[in-house]
Amino acid sequence: MTNADDRVLFDVDRDKRIATITLNNPAQRNSYDAAMRETVGRHLDQVAEDDDITVVLLRGAEGVFSTGADMNNAYGWYGDGDERSREERKAKDSAQAKRRPSQRRRLTVDRKSFGFYHNFMGFPKVTVGEISGYALGGGFEMALMTDISVIARTTKIGMPATRFLGPALGSLHMFFHRLGPVLARRLLLTGDIIEAGAVEHLGVFTETCEADKVAARARYWAEKAAKMPADGVVIAKEAFRLVEQSQAYQGEEVASYLFHAYGTNLQFAEGEFNFVKTRAQHGTKEAFRLRDEHFHVPEPE
Repeated sequence: MTNADDRVLFDVDRDKRIATITLNNPAQRNSYDAAMRETVGRHLDQVAEDDDITVVLLRGAEGVFSTGADMNNAYGWYGDGDERSREERKAKDSAQAKRRPSQRRRLTVDRKSFGFYHNFMGFPKVTVGEISGYALGGGFEMALMTDISVIARTTKIGMPATRFLGPALGSLHMFFHRLGPVLARRLLLTGDIIEAGAVEHLGVFTETCEADKVAARARYWAEKAAKMPADGVVIAKEAFRLVEQSQAYQGEEVASYLFHAYGTNLQFAEGEFNFVKTRAQHGTKEAFRLRDEHFHVPEPE
């Protein structure tokens, strides 16, 4: 059973009580746009209401988990709130068309967008992450939000978008709670991408293993969790959510979208790297190269 949008695949093993959601956009390293994210959300809602499913296994196609939101459309997801026809919009004054989205537009869109992550973090069934290749940006957030996570030691993890949207990005409470304040600050303040094996000793993920073992180990954990009493799992997940909301995530629902909206409206000083402007001038591929070149600082010998 697959979704009509073949960029998100959905399968249910009712004998094992496991649903599998696969991000299937390998040409873009399983990055996702708003439509893909909404499709995943619909499948999660379907699973939440299905008493015969206990576990959701979240994975990416062809050995890559996800590189997060599709930055080929950076800022494009905001639109401009203009409901006129395409022809009428094209006729707008060019200066008006290039104007940044209003802050109220950013807050409205970001509030809706971050609702997906909040729902996933508090999902009432067990979530298992099969994580390999890359887990960056929103993909990294989802990997950290899973209840049980199996990751390859060579998986690249991090929040590189902080290098052009600023360090106040994403689910800050979750980063500090799951990563710890030292690692969270390091990744958010530098935009560094590191291998999961480098933080294996911190216990950030349930299991860290070799890349060729990830799929089998994730399935093992999914089947193990699926044997638990279904009612007990739902009760436990609600209890876990209550504890985390009271001890770790107070303010998260507002802070995540609020600071993301602020962060996407940065003003850049001379000498600072402006990804959106650079991409418009040189194209996405070259913009990424110039970004990495700008942020490279050689290690001292």
